[in-house]
Amino acid sequence: MKKYFPWILVIIPVFVFLQSLPFKFSGAVETVHIFTTIGGWMNSIGLTSLGTSFAEFGAYGVGTVELLASILLIVPATRHWGALVGLFTLSGAIFFHLVTPLGVAVKYPGAPPDGDPTLFILAVVSWLCLLALVIKHRAQYPIIGDK
Repeated sequence: MKKYFPWILVIIPVFVFLQSLPFKFSGAVETVHIFTTIGGWMNSIGLTSLGTSFAEFGAYGVGTVELLASILLIVPATRHWGALVGLFTLSGAIFFHLVTPLGVAVKYPGAPPDGDPTLFILAVVSWLCLLALVIKHRAQYPIIGDK
């Protein structure tokens, strides 16, 4: 089990990241709703330029970072960096679910009337996996690791 458990911690977030890429890069209805909602929230708190850009291009940026994190996670020598990049990325996703009108149960077109919490649940489960990997590999980080 000791041999395979770290791979489970890698496979879960990599699966979540990679399965979302076609949605982020194709302009799927769910993705447009999510990034437009967050961009609108940014506009409403005075971050107008950032909000407009995030609504239009955020999915491509986030998708690219998730792809990079996935590649880094798969390669054992760079796994610690992939875990850190993924952890920060999902921290942002969880923040936006909790703080913006997006909510935990996202109400995108075609979702159930009460919304769909699947994306939030996947983000939290993946975040926990990545946190475990960051802790496991903490000695490899220059600031906190062994010198």
